[in-house]
Amino acid sequence: MIMANKSEIAELSKLNLKKHRIIEKKFVAEGKRLVLEGLKSNYNCNKLLISYDFKEKESKLLSTLHKYSDKFLFISNKEFLKVSSTKNPQGIAGVFEMPIQPLKQNLEKIVVALENISDPGNVGTILRSCDWFGVKNVLLSESCADIYNPKVLRASMGAVFNLRIEAEIDLISRITDLKKENYTTCYADMNGIDYRTISKSEKMVITFCNEAFGPSGKLKDVCDNSITIPKKGNIDSLNVAAAAAVILSQLT
Repeated sequence: MIMANKSEIAELSKLNLKKHRIIEKKFVAEGKRLVLEGLKSNYNCNKLLISYDFKEKESKLLSTLHKYSDKFLFISNKEFLKVSSTKNPQGIAGVFEMPIQPLKQNLEKIVVALENISDPGNVGTILRSCDWFGVKNVLLSESCADIYNPKVLRASMGAVFNLRIEAEIDLISRITDLKKENYTTCYADMNGIDYRTISKSEKMVITFCNEAFGPSGKLKDVCDNSITIPKKGNIDSLNVAAAAAVILSQLT
């Protein structure tokens, strides 16, 4: 049984910070669901960090992961809290390598783009919806929350491992290029055409934007049109993650 030393624990705890994730090209996915999603994906797992409590309570699960036993790193419950980003951790976490991101990827018919969505919960929830509705390609502007942020990973329920994501890109330039490839481009907004009138047969880039500030002027200029979900009640706006789920349910 390989035990984590203090130096390893200190290094792993730094991965909760974006700047260290970027330097190390690694991130931590915490909890059973995220670890299992990561292990069955194409992401490379460096280590599986396991607390003493988890070892005792989840011995059957660990036995099913025997082919990864060389990656097991055991740690006291107290030390696990230093690595964890939650108050009540489950006691298992995986350290995964960030994939090398190609400059451009082959895209499918429907592409989702996010512009300046900084709330990790919203980003993660939209990624989860993309996975649910079969959208594989997601583009994120430079001001979006980091997809390897622990809150994004948790909210995505592991969807990050299943999607082809281009993060921190020049979104306007990317959308401009996609228009040349005959993609129709639109953004969700308070005003626009009814999303239900959009043809499902179109190659389309759908952009969801920052709730507080809405679409940028540059995005409005580059996109073909705006779409909206018609309002029936009195509330002023719809949460961007909820809006994304509604729209994707129609267009996928």
